[in-house]
Amino acid sequence: MPSRIRLDLSTQNPDLQDGLQARIHDPLWMLGRQWQFGEFNGADAGSPAAAQVIVDTAAVTRYQPGPRSGPHPARPYAAAGLALETLVEAELVTDDARPNWRLAAESGRHLLRLLETARLGPTRAQWLASTYVLAAPTAEQAKQFDAASLSFIRVLSGRTVDGLRFAARMRGLQAGNRLNEVFRDVPLDQVTEVDRPKILATLTAWLTWLDGLFQQGTAPSAWIPERMEYALSVSAKTTSSEVVLTAPEYLDGRLDWFSFTTRSGTGLGATESHTSLTESFLPAPVSFRGMPSARLWEFEDGAVNFASVQAAPQDLARLLLVKFALEYSNDWFLLPLELPVGTVSRVRALVVTNTFGERFLISHTTDVDGPTTPWRMFSLTNDTQKLFFLPPVLGPMLESRPVEDLSLLKDEMANVAWAVERVVESAAGRPLERHEAYQETLAEQPPAPAADGAPLTYRLGTTVPDYWIPLLPVKDGTTLRLKRGVLPAFGEGGIQGLQLPKGRLLEPNRELLLYEEEVPREGARVTRSYQYARWIDGTTHLWIGRRKSPGRGEGSSGLQFDVAEKREEGNS
Repeated sequence: MPSRIRLDLSTQNPDLQDGLQARIHDPLWMLGRQWQFGEFNGADAGSPAAAQVIVDTAAVTRYQPGPRSGPHPARPYAAAGLALETLVEAELVTDDARPNWRLAAESGRHLLRLLETARLGPTRAQWLASTYVLAAPTAEQAKQFDAASLSFIRVLSGRTVDGLRFAARMRGLQAGNRLNEVFRDVPLDQVTEVDRPKILATLTAWLTWLDGLFQQGTAPSAWIPERMEYALSVSAKTTSSEVVLTAPEYLDGRLDWFSFTTRSGTGLGATESHTSLTESFLPAPVSFRGMPSARLWEFEDGAVNFASVQAAPQDLARLLLVKFALEYSNDWFLLPLELPVGTVSRVRALVVTNTFGERFLISHTTDVDGPTTPWRMFSLTNDTQKLFFLPPVLGPMLESRPVEDLSLLKDEMANVAWAVERVVESAAGRPLERHEAYQETLAEQPPAPAADGAPLTYRLGTTVPDYWIPLLPVKDGTTLRLKRGVLPAFGEGGIQGLQLPKGRLLEPNRELLLYEEEVPREGARVTRSYQYARWIDGTTHLWIGRRKSPGRGEGSSGLQFDVAEKREEGNS
């Protein structure tokens, strides 16, 4: 039998240069084979080696809340100071109609701490004896509070200062440049002339802290109650004309360039704020996981294997994806270009120099393929100026649990649409579960008396929980709307009042006419929650924003008419 021969590589030369050269025995043969396979045809041309771009940018300087055709006027806007989402969503945290007792107490306690630390001004006992003390709720107010909020307010009333009331007094004097008049009020009227400048500085610092605690919105608001969503428009003045960008349906809490469309017509009065940038840089190849390696001797990542993708002959999308990933992945390059946030840009010229020294002027896709080209990446709808919009929007942010949760749903059994207030904001500023509050109310009511000898009791209609608000169809011209209705609240002796909404989403102080399509078959969910984010200048902002998302389908309120019930042991 022939003996086996094993070849082992060994070298006594410590230099690795010979091994790294990867020499071949017949280079002329290799060149001939490359010529046979057409590798010298240069079909791929040269690779980009350098690029130069000229860009015109115009800053967004005007903002209009609400629909583009709405009555709200436009006002100035500076993207460097505030994110667009914060500007659009921010609303009043507290107002005269719905005071936030927790915020009033906490701000008052902070005021007393500042004065006590500085050892200035009246004592705590003098403050509590003044008109700025946190007063107990009236009997009429107490009826509207839940048990937890009422207990919280009764504990704090008379023990601290109402910070919101004192802040309202300070803002009124500050607007009229009459801050010194605050020393006419009890108990500040006892402050000496020497201490007044120091106390005034402390009070001003406290008011600045309170005003900066929340980002509060100003009227008019961008919220459209009939649609349960926001609408807004911004504009910028380019070298040719004013560009108006409109976001007609902003509902999910995230804005981006694709949320906007360009609109023609009257502008918003944007001021000229455009510049021209000229940048030179090196193109960087686009890379993604699983792409073929550019070097022959490099091991590829096995986590993604495009060669194992199975596709039927009619599965064109998958075939195109695999063909692009395996054959044309090295033909895409990235040109990094930094642009200011909140600007509208237009590329005037893009010149690319390849490895052979050739210079090419890269045209816009619409110049090459025509205006109907399917390539629409980063292109605004109805845009004829070939613009790129970099909106001043937020990145990651923190969101609290909803302080108000509203469900819009249809009840096919009762043939009624409902607005269900699952969570509302209590007087103490906390989320209040209305179902739990309703069950507590039922437990406090005395049992109904038993019917003497009556096996059946006729009822015109069954009761519905007080947090179910009906939406009744009404005609508004040629369209069908859903009007927020009201149901009677039954108690001892008959009707005790009306079941009114307690949250802000249902606009309890005005008539609400929802569009019918806003309550689809799957329903809708609308929430209010606190948002916290940091902007590009390093400042942090806290505000309340609203969100709308799909619901969980239809629901049943249990409403029935003409019901005969059997009463047992005094309960129906």
